[in-house]
Amino acid sequence: MFTPWLDLDGTREKLARWSEVTGLDLVHLGTEADAETIQDTAVAQPLIVALSLLAFGELREVVPGHAPVAGHSVGELAAAAVAGVLSDEDAVALAAVRGAEMAKACAAEPTSMAAVMLGEPDEVVAWLAEHGLAAANRNGAGQIVASGAAEAIARIVAEPLAGTKVRQLKVAGAFHTDYMAPAEAALREHATSITPADPTRPLLSNADGAVVSSGAEYLDRLIKQVTRPVRWDLTMDGLVSLGVTATIELPPAGTLTGLVKRQLKGVVTKTVAVKTPAEAASVAEAVGQ
Repeated sequence: MFTPWLDLDGTREKLARWSEVTGLDLVHLGTEADAETIQDTAVAQPLIVALSLLAFGELREVVPGHAPVAGHSVGELAAAAVAGVLSDEDAVALAAVRGAEMAKACAAEPTSMAAVMLGEPDEVVAWLAEHGLAAANRNGAGQIVASGAAEAIARIVAEPLAGTKVRQLKVAGAFHTDYMAPAEAALREHATSITPADPTRPLLSNADGAVVSSGAEYLDRLIKQVTRPVRWDLTMDGLVSLGVTATIELPPAGTLTGLVKRQLKGVVTKTVAVKTPAEAASVAEAVGQ
């Protein structure tokens, strides 16, 4: 993940600082660690946020200062830093706490998640509720992620709702549900050491797709987010309401760009999924520079 970025000026120094605040060797984990190691949510979450912020550091002069920003799930921590609500160090450190505490919560009892493709959204949500499952991610573009007890997830994988396809996800447990309540409590305690600033650009929230103008409110939403659904469908609607016609996805990129292309076809006409420093030229083109 990090290899293409390590030769850029200041990258190793940033990673050294972030490694110190997370207690993780981010350079090793982002270049040499095996797949099993980095799939641990305690490791994956700070890696994802760190990589997004490394990339934005290179794009800061290209992306207009008034451009709105949004993140999906843990990506909201990076979005908060891009918008100036959190420092980079605070965002990466919070991601490490979030990942570690969510991993602990996942270990408490067997839980899982599954992607439900196609189907009418409200019908899918009601069907999941009948199985005691939450619609943890409503991603738009015909995708809803179910979250809850492992046995219930296994049942919907075996017997999908008519007209849908269901695929179990390789995740540690039931994110964005009440199973994560211990992680929410730990995050709230950690957040007492953080002093958020108000956003310097429009910052959208996964809770409802609204623009949040208070840094303190956004931090509170970040904490609550681990037990509540991600409404990426509403977040994309919020981007449209702001007049967005081009999107730039920070690395590790691709998934959100795919959702935008499907859900906002004809509205968002340019998309760039940034994966390496070499793609900065594509970003300049997307924003008309």
